[in-house]
Amino acid sequence: MRRTHLLALVVVSVVSGCTPERPASRSSVVIAVGEQSQVPVPVLKAARNRVADNEVADLLFLRLANLKPGGATSGEGGFEPSLATGWTRRDSVTLAFDLDRRARWHDGQPVTARDVVFTFGLARDSAVSPTLAGLLSRIDSVYAEGDSRVVVHYRQPYAEQLYDAAFQVQPLPSHLLAGVGRDSLARDAFVQHPVGDGPYRWVRSDGTSLIELTANDDFFLGRPGIGRVIFRTAGDADARLNLLLSGEADVLAAVVPPLANGDRVTATGRLRLVGVPSTSIGYLLFNTRDPADTARPHPILSDVRVRRAIALALDRPAIVRAVLGPYGVVPYGPVSSLLWVSHLTPGPAPRDLDEARRLLAAAGWRDANGDGILDRRGRPLRLSINVPAPSAARKAMAALVQEQLRQAGIQADLLLLEGPVHGERRNAGRFDIDFSGASQDPTPAGLTQSWSCRGGSNVARYCDPAVDSMLARAIVSVTPADSLWRAGIERIEADQPAVFMYSPVLVYGVSTRLGNVDIRPDAPWSRVWRWSATGAPAAAARSDSAGR
Repeated sequence: MRRTHLLALVVVSVVSGCTPERPASRSSVVIAVGEQSQVPVPVLKAARNRVADNEVADLLFLRLANLKPGGATSGEGGFEPSLATGWTRRDSVTLAFDLDRRARWHDGQPVTARDVVFTFGLARDSAVSPTLAGLLSRIDSVYAEGDSRVVVHYRQPYAEQLYDAAFQVQPLPSHLLAGVGRDSLARDAFVQHPVGDGPYRWVRSDGTSLIELTANDDFFLGRPGIGRVIFRTAGDADARLNLLLSGEADVLAAVVPPLANGDRVTATGRLRLVGVPSTSIGYLLFNTRDPADTARPHPILSDVRVRRAIALALDRPAIVRAVLGPYGVVPYGPVSSLLWVSHLTPGPAPRDLDEARRLLAAAGWRDANGDGILDRRGRPLRLSINVPAPSAARKAMAALVQEQLRQAGIQADLLLLEGPVHGERRNAGRFDIDFSGASQDPTPAGLTQSWSCRGGSNVARYCDPAVDSMLARAIVSVTPADSLWRAGIERIEADQPAVFMYSPVLVYGVSTRLGNVDIRPDAPWSRVWRWSATGAPAAAARSDSAGR
């Protein structure tokens, strides 16, 4: 039986029965988040791959087209116009996009084909954004025909041509950035005060705990119903929940865990729960290289027998149930519940302590001194696990992982790290095991980012040319490639570069004063401009406005 049946019970969007407010009385919305966005700029944010950057950028910058809710990434039927009014296929390797002539940058300048061509040039430059450059490698050229038409020419026919052009790149204003050296872009003042073309304008950031956006009343797709969006950052999960419960925030993602939080939220009478299937996945990532010298293999984890033993030592379903209850499943391979290839794979392997101990013994690990921890040539089987402090789910699961590994004779030391420190160490490969989380692209082609030899997010340096070949062939196939996707995912699972722990259903706490609430799994705040609000804004928005 497939493990994703619970998703059918989840409500993705909620429409309040309240009467929409008059535009003149548009209110603010305060969103509590666990990490402050530092680079909410398309192309540049891709190099960091931080969810916080993506969520703010989606309110500031548009894509050529948006994926419809539940839309397929292959073909063209799953998309709806956004910055482009439409597109035409000229042949099997050429698409032409016509830009909406009403579109304007927030400084009043028109959005032109030159902006789109300029941004694709940045995105395809591996020195600027290695992640995007890899994802866009099947694009041969991008050029303008006049001010409002962009032509994308591909190296070969494949099913996700429109997706690559529309989803991966959010255009930037060339008139503000074309004169900035590519090696200086990340330090340019534009990063601290971005100028976009989306429904909201940048107002300010205090650098640590607050970002404020204001409605772009001239937004060509419609005047936003919410006048101001404030992101309030609190690294501690309890602090974030208290912002919601006290009325200082209107919306909070990941209310659960712990499960009791759901009851606390609904007990207020002014908050409701909204469950949203997630593109996220959490996993214990094994570093195959020595953190002290990445030119050398990891002294313990380069052995696939040890990696498999760690996976078999864990009762993942029990861990997920204990922390997430019905709001999560154990994935097979690096595949979230919303990724369509999830239906192709079998269920994950159950816990098998005996087999885990056998594998460790075959790798030379014994308990020579009888202290309960295995050792080899005088060295204990001791590993550190980096855990991000802002993630309540991963913190709770890490404690259970530590105990279950101890039962197999493995000592796991938990290193609880604040968000920026955790990200820095992960990206630098300074870990034995990293309790990673990823928000996946809607397409399985995104798996190449972390699980191919040259993937831009492959910080653990996992490399299997056979996996690369399977994924590459599946991506460029013009016919259904189910068998190739399954083979590639099964090969990753067998290599065990990570223990894939959970794919969550995100439980949001939402103020009942908010109506037309539409939270998208791949871009949760991108439709805030279509929300409505009645009554007084959150206390944090009122006090912030009074203090300015």
